[in-house]
Amino acid sequence: MKFPRASGILLHPTSLPGPHGSGDLGASCYHFIDWLATAGQKLWQVLPLGNIGAGYSPYMSPSAFAGNPLLIDLHELAEHGWLSRDELPADAGFDSKTIHFEKVLPWREQRLAAAAAGFFAKARARERGEFQHFCEQQVHWLEDYALYMALQTAYGARSWQQWPDGLAQRTPQALTDARRHFKSAIDAQKFWQWNFYRQWQSIRRYANEKGIQVIGDAPIFVALQSADVWAQRHLFELDAAGKPEAVAGVPPDYFSATGQRWGNPLYRWSTHAQEGYQWWIERVRSSLQLFDMLRIDHFRGFAAHWRIPVHEATALKGEWVLGPGAALFDALASALGPLPIIAEDLGIITPDVVSLRRRFDLPGMAVLQFAFGGDSGNLYLPHNHHSDLVVYTGTHDNNTSVGWWQSLDPAEQSRVCDYLGAKPQEIHWSLIRLACASVADTAIYPLQDVLGLDASHRMNVPGHGDHCWRWRFTWEQFGPEPAERLAALCRLYRRDGTPLNY
Repeated sequence: MKFPRASGILLHPTSLPGPHGSGDLGASCYHFIDWLATAGQKLWQVLPLGNIGAGYSPYMSPSAFAGNPLLIDLHELAEHGWLSRDELPADAGFDSKTIHFEKVLPWREQRLAAAAAGFFAKARARERGEFQHFCEQQVHWLEDYALYMALQTAYGARSWQQWPDGLAQRTPQALTDARRHFKSAIDAQKFWQWNFYRQWQSIRRYANEKGIQVIGDAPIFVALQSADVWAQRHLFELDAAGKPEAVAGVPPDYFSATGQRWGNPLYRWSTHAQEGYQWWIERVRSSLQLFDMLRIDHFRGFAAHWRIPVHEATALKGEWVLGPGAALFDALASALGPLPIIAEDLGIITPDVVSLRRRFDLPGMAVLQFAFGGDSGNLYLPHNHHSDLVVYTGTHDNNTSVGWWQSLDPAEQSRVCDYLGAKPQEIHWSLIRLACASVADTAIYPLQDVLGLDASHRMNVPGHGDHCWRWRFTWEQFGPEPAERLAALCRLYRRDGTPLNY
């Protein structure tokens, strides 16, 4: 699918300012969209919006379909009368520059629980009807998800494989009994999902009205401790006890000398094929109801994935195993039409991955921080770019551009400056300009780079669970200059919608 020439900002909503310990879908979200429009940006890219999982990572969600209740705007719930305003002090004492999940999660969960109780006690008929309509529309995933989350809360730290046999094996009588016993908890989970979807769709409409499209993010794999695996274990490589036979990851690369052992279960692709890839069709359909475009993480796994024996502690002793290839994307295109998908094709890329991406006209990715290793043939250098690319200064997994620059030795810094023809005082703006000038149709800049922030502000360090995903900014870090400079670059390099003169 041909993407328009445009640029945008990478920012996860949890990083937004706000009084309740973490960014959400409230006023700051709308204010950020206004800022994007002022800055001439046409795109806003987010990380996965699902529940956070192990290490508070949005890439380890307990559902491929559900939204993150942490993002729900509590003030909006109070406006409906479902939550007391007394529960929302103007200053709850949270840190404005980092997310202390250990405090934020229980604080928000208490208020979400109160709002659910308030809704079921006070909701008007119209509101109940809208809620019921949502539940009926999303029944294909919502019933299993709500029950799974209620059981996860009831059984604490125990994995679903350790639940009572009837629940682990999903016998009909055990499921019926559980739905009756945990009804109020199940209803609360559904209520939170309705509010997430309702509020997010309002955000997306507002962005679209401002001429901004939203890019979502879908991890290729799902977490073992998820409603998806528990409810449809036949779609995954699991043994009779529900434990993985092998797990996902990547071999040694730029980020790690021992590779990355992610631990996600692998898909049983033969079963997906027998079912016409219906689970994937529903997953992508659901995502495209939330986003205008969708980045699929680790695209190369569709051509071949790195299979790590479950007993291996690192990713060193894995092997490449063929994935579904074109068959999956033929099924998606047949069901959904042209696919507005960005293929994350970083890492070890072989000709079959490139061929698969180009067969379906999916743009790939180029990261400028990776461009200066090797010689002038480095594919990430802008003189080697092509139009069907999304060029980034860095991604959520990278250091900030300032932090990256500060980590280089003098010889590397000299090579970067030679290519840029620029001095290092504003290395972040030099890289943003370089990305904006690229022939790539799409350019994306992490907000940390626009603000010129150092390594202490990076979002994630792959393979290191501590202190990741916590970054937040404050509006005080902004002045008029970033928006003015971005808008000027968009006009200069025709990312403002100006037609090409033939």
